Amino acid sequence: MKQFSIPNTYRSPFITALKAKRKEQDKLKKDDSPTRLPLGDLEIYLARHFGFCYGVENAIEIAFRTIDANPDKRIFLLSEMIHNPQVNADLIARGVRFLQDTYGKQLINFDSISKDDIVLIPAFGTTLAIEKLLTDKGITIEKYNTTCPFVEKVWNRSAQIAQKGYSIVIHGKPKHEETRATFSHAAATSPAVIVNDMEETIALAKYITGEKSPELFYTEFEGRYSQGFNVETDLQRFGVVNQTTQLATDTQAISDYLKQVMITHYQLTEQTVSQRFADTRDTLCYATNDNQSAVIGMLSTEADIALVIGGYNSSNTSHLVELCEQKLPTYFIDSADKIMEDGSIHHCNWQTKEQYHTAHFLPNKQPVKLLITSGASCPDAVVEAVIRKLAIQFSAEPLLDQIITELEDNL
Repeated sequence: MKQFSIPNTYRSPFITALKAKRKEQDKLKKDDSPTRLPLGDLEIYLARHFGFCYGVENAIEIAFRTIDANPDKRIFLLSEMIHNPQVNADLIARGVRFLQDTYGKQLINFDSISKDDIVLIPAFGTTLAIEKLLTDKGITIEKYNTTCPFVEKVWNRSAQIAQKGYSIVIHGKPKHEETRATFSHAAATSPAVIVNDMEETIALAKYITGEKSPELFYTEFEGRYSQGFNVETDLQRFGVVNQTTQLATDTQAISDYLKQVMITHYQLTEQTVSQRFADTRDTLCYATNDNQSAVIGMLSTEADIALVIGGYNSSNTSHLVELCEQKLPTYFIDSADKIMEDGSIHHCNWQTKEQYHTAHFLPNKQPVKLLITSGASCPDAVVEAVIRKLAIQFSAEPLLDQIITELEDNL
């Protein structure tokens, strides 16, 4: 896989060495068991896969290279480069300005930018309307487009099945940048509708079977269907694609459910189902799959609590929290600073985004067994900082340094 040039402040020689060791031991990625770090009265189990993915490193490399190469130009980002507070803060510190927030609210009017400015498209991609707006202004977007290749894979798959006359059902969070971009690209070539979860999928299916009156659709799914969408005809033949950071099990369940609805309603066989339901295969990115599988593997380890590290508005990280919470107490943090010296922790609810303060979050037992993972937009340096903060609290920093030295010496 390509090696990217990103700021060293995001890297961790310790984590790099650890990942290299696991990769050497498990070249085919069949072992999802965590890595054990024995630190005296603290035992940390680190997920097999975590942290920066291909798309994130690609976006960061393009962004910082662009800044270095254009010291005399104004540089804008359409919205957050990725969902990580440290990276976005670093970009702002280098003079980059955001045109929109993560939900598409305008922060700087598009009228204030010109063809002499640089506008970076974030890893999530953007809508066709915004691409056209920038192009009409004479702004070059191809050179500064950091859209993740795995997001573009979803767009390409949507276009392929649209050419065969299928509509598109998108499993995604309607307000998320990636889903908005995917919807825009899908709707340009085919009728499209967004479902957020299984509950909405079941509701959508009732329009397929006729259990719900067609006119109710336009209220129930307001703002989430393409212009001219005809609920009576456009759900007779479709395929399912997704926001790449959704839970793999959720997307599969939604696809399987809708496929079965079509089989039952139209009395299809496995040989004829393709007449109504497109085989879109899995459009989740490899990192989402790897990280989720690694968390599932990590959760088979007996432990007391879990820490999940990443940006609070990161979809893929939130789903890792969701998985961990099904098994044991889980704390969602975005930096080592959230672990306090008095043994308390500041953490976030992945669903409501409310932040809480919990005293004495570590159990009063020996050894404390703790699981750790991070999202695809979280720098490895942040993960190391969290591990070191915990080691200090257990007076185990010398043991951690010993582990690090042994790993790095064996690189």
